[in-house]
Amino acid sequence: MKTSLLAFSIICLAFICKTIAAPEPVLDITGKKLTTGVKYYILPVIRGKGGGLTLASENNNTCPLYVVQEKHEVKNGEPVTFTPYNAKKGVILTSTDLNIKSYVTKTTCTQSKVWKLLKELTGVWFLSAGGVEGNPGIDTVVNWFKIEKAGQDYVLSFCPSVCKCQTLCRELGIYVDENGNKHLALSDKVPSFRVMFKRA
Repeated sequence: MKTSLLAFSIICLAFICKTIAAPEPVLDITGKKLTTGVKYYILPVIRGKGGGLTLASENNNTCPLYVVQEKHEVKNGEPVTFTPYNAKKGVILTSTDLNIKSYVTKTTCTQSKVWKLLKELTGVWFLSAGGVEGNPGIDTVVNWFKIEKAGQDYVLSFCPSVCKCQTLCRELGIYVDENGNKHLALSDKVPSFRVMFKRA
């Protein structure tokens, strides 16, 4: 009985250690650590179904700018920077709340280029620009994202821990709308979008 209880305890401990992994540095495609203040392209791991992530408007509107995947594989999208909630300088770690800010060269939309969660459809939360950088808390909870390890790859997730409040918690995927636009979105209708990072 004691032996089986000990074995059960070891299995439980191993499971807990696996599910609560310590944050580790996020690496780009060359194996270098991602750092604050440096611009990166967010590219799909699986090639052939589109390019990198960018901001774009829809239906001839100026704003909002949505986070979408480029339709052509050869396009890297627009570069972004990552700013952790607790540091202005340093290495970007997995499982850490951070702001993501795009650097768009061609747009007349004057809203902030910081990403945020924006509900558009029943069961689908799109990502758009217009977020607030910094100031972690309940008022800015929709502006915080994480980079998580997924095997040898990475995924982006929305599961903020910047406040003691109940929020959605899910990895982000690509939702294709009726016009063929590929939105980065939070929904149980889409699989996780595996990504890699390339220095701009």
